[in-house]
Amino acid sequence: MEKRDGSGLFKTENGAQFYAVIRSVTDTCIKNGQNVLAAFKTIAVLQSE
Repeated sequence: MEKRDGSGLFKTENGAQFYAVIRSVTDTCIKNGQNVLAAFKTIAVLQSE
């Protein structure tokens, strides 16, 4: 996983995009009362197909 530098910014654009996707999925699950881990498990299964 990408690390943030001392100012709180990501070191790479790729790291920032990765974080944004994870945060978006997490926030959407919480908003809709869904299990966050189950959502990521589903995404992982779909990615492997």
